Amino acid sequence: MAKLFITLASLGGMLAVAFGAFGAHALRDRLDEYSLRVFETAVQYHFYHSLALLAVGVIALSQPHTVMLKSAGWLFTLGILVFSGSLYLLALTGTKWLGAITPLGGLAFIAGWACLAAVGWKLLV
Repeated sequence: MAKLFITLASLGGMLAVAFGAFGAHALRDRLDEYSLRVFETAVQYHFYHSLALLAVGVIALSQPHTVMLKSAGWLFTLGILVFSGSLYLLALTGTKWLGAITPLGGLAFIAGWACLAAVGWKLLV
């Protein structure tokens, strides 16, 4: 599990940096201000949760069979795909209905943090 989540975190961070650079350079003159802000929000949350995935992977080195930790990792991954993915597509295509999907990714992020908090609580007790 540690290997998987550290790898996913690393790939996620790499993509977040690449998408951020793409947005800052290639999209600056192509998107309106609103769409550029939406794209930047997608990059920020993508990056934050790639780091959260890295934390999951590092904790998994010493707690490899923790169901809640595995759940946190998959919820962060799902959140990146749904939250950031829908915002990337919204910014690039202008397809407004994608905004209705975004909160589902946000819920995945919240649930992932709750699972990680439960793991932390069990580690400290």
